[in-house]
Amino acid sequence: MLKEIMNHHTLTEKYNVPAPRYTSYPTMPYWDLETFSVEKWKQTVKRSISESNNTDGISLYIHLPFCESLCTYCGCNTRVTKNHGVELPYIEAVLKEWQMYCAIMTETPVIREIHLGGGTPTFFKAENLKILIDGLLEHSIIHKDAEFSFEAHPANTTFDHLQTLYNLGFRRLSLGIQDFDPNVQFIINRQQSFEDVKSVTDNARLIGYTSINYDLIYGLPLQTLMGLENTINLVNTLLPERIAFYSYAHVPWIKPGQRKFTELDLPDAQTKRKLYETGCQLLKQNGYQEIGMDHFALPNDELFLAELSGNLHRNFMGYTHHHNQLLVGLGVSSISDSLYGFAQNVKVVEEYLNLINNGQLPVFKGHILTEEDLLIRTVILDVMCKGATKWTMDLIGKSSALTLSMEKLVPLANDGLIELSETGLKVTPIGKRFLRNICMAFDARLWKKEPETRLFSMAV
Repeated sequence: MLKEIMNHHTLTEKYNVPAPRYTSYPTMPYWDLETFSVEKWKQTVKRSISESNNTDGISLYIHLPFCESLCTYCGCNTRVTKNHGVELPYIEAVLKEWQMYCAIMTETPVIREIHLGGGTPTFFKAENLKILIDGLLEHSIIHKDAEFSFEAHPANTTFDHLQTLYNLGFRRLSLGIQDFDPNVQFIINRQQSFEDVKSVTDNARLIGYTSINYDLIYGLPLQTLMGLENTINLVNTLLPERIAFYSYAHVPWIKPGQRKFTELDLPDAQTKRKLYETGCQLLKQNGYQEIGMDHFALPNDELFLAELSGNLHRNFMGYTHHHNQLLVGLGVSSISDSLYGFAQNVKVVEEYLNLINNGQLPVFKGHILTEEDLLIRTVILDVMCKGATKWTMDLIGKSSALTLSMEKLVPLANDGLIELSETGLKVTPIGKRFLRNICMAFDARLWKKEPETRLFSMAV
């Protein structure tokens, strides 16, 4: 046991390097902006809708950026304001953007999934959210297995929010908790009580919601082992169907709000590892199953069942139990994925509104995937979602990237993170903690242009 603990310490030190989270491949810093154009992006949307709309339908992600206060840990694109007069003009712009996409598509879109993210979607009044959803669905077909979900702040989510969205077809919600420790809540400016969380959870279940997710974060400033244990023990009393247990990403060069605290306020690498291991242990003791990376679910939840059946998928929103080929992101900073290309909207609200009101798709950058990108993307998705991937020697011979990957995988196998063979690899139980590092072995675009400055958060 002592040897195993020491080995874990050594691996943590060795592999705690900046690494992408691989919600896409190529990762955003390595998108080829020179060969991208909005017209090329539109063509990939047309191709994707024709290939998958009638069978799988499409996913919609709507970014609602407004918050009444800034959570200093947050890495999302937000706009802090107490002026609720921004709601309707923004919703009108999102609906105009959706109509632009509908004009690109060659057939009526079948909506399989809608997710409202932010920011704080519950910043918006319930009646305005109804205007948004009604507008999205007005000229669409709802898939027979459609699933609608939204993110909510426990401190401002009302019964009216829950009931209105339920009436519109929403059955899933995600509550951002992070940590119940008052010291942590103060420094990250994210305050909600256990009573707030319990009230929203109880009301959602009373109304009929079938899946509730809690977001928790380890590695936050001033976070302690005792505080995290208390948080998870409280969470376990409410037993949400899913839990996202994320590593805090300290990127103050990207998010200036994180400069409220310094790295001296953060747990060191070994303490952060203990926070992670303790959290995982407490969740598993309460019946949760670990899913992919950073996610946990109860055994009867569809996310766990999807992992068992090999249908687990990962996209910009995290893990999902089904795969839609076309994901359309609406709103400021939203990212879309057509399988063959990625596109991101402008990040400033005023610029977004101006482009929309002038009849322009608000995309400002993206990437069109090459054949090699598509191949590597499939391998990385396999590692992230299935913990294994397969290949043929003939395929390796045709891909210089995969040939180089074979060399980079050997040290990972020697360290016990993967079981490597001529036809594929399998992630070991220890290796599951280092999925980001394993995926880096396949990241050809990263090897070809190693960053001169730090782009990503630490892997552990």
